[in-house]
Amino acid sequence: MYDVLKALHIIFIVTWFSGLFYIVRLFVYQAEAKEKSDVEREILEPQYKLMAKRLWYGITWPSFIFTMILGPWLLVKNPGIFKMDYMHIKLGLVAGLVIYFFICHSMFLKLQKGKDNRKGSFYRLWNELATLFLVAIVFIIVLKSKVNWIYGTIAFFLFAILLMIAIKVYKRIRER
Repeated sequence: MYDVLKALHIIFIVTWFSGLFYIVRLFVYQAEAKEKSDVEREILEPQYKLMAKRLWYGITWPSFIFTMILGPWLLVKNPGIFKMDYMHIKLGLVAGLVIYFFICHSMFLKLQKGKDNRKGSFYRLWNELATLFLVAIVFIIVLKSKVNWIYGTIAFFLFAILLMIAIKVYKRIRER
């Protein structure tokens, strides 16, 4: 039973992250639609709002709920894992991800009401935060040992720096 729960937990984590990645991409499109002509905006804005609503409530929220049910259930089934240091770090990162999720929910609601004036560039950067959470959580779970945390932390910061450089380069390419 434990392995079935673990497999389901991983599946819902994947779908939750998929929803997080795509919803913020839709935020980018919604923000950029405001800069289009009136005709384009009248077509794009309702379509992006509909897509975001279906994604958020049809995939992302249910995946979040199942992830949040299955994770603690796994800890109850295997309480020894909670005593391991890496699990505390992982749970701290998950708490940060949950905060990110609820901030995304707030952004979603504002965009649905047309009350968000952020630019697409803000949302592009915001989208990368989920990537950093994903990378950090996966490395913590896979590496587990304290020595590997040091290398994992260094790699994480290098990855974050490379990600920011890539965003800057991509922005310059788009502006041409």
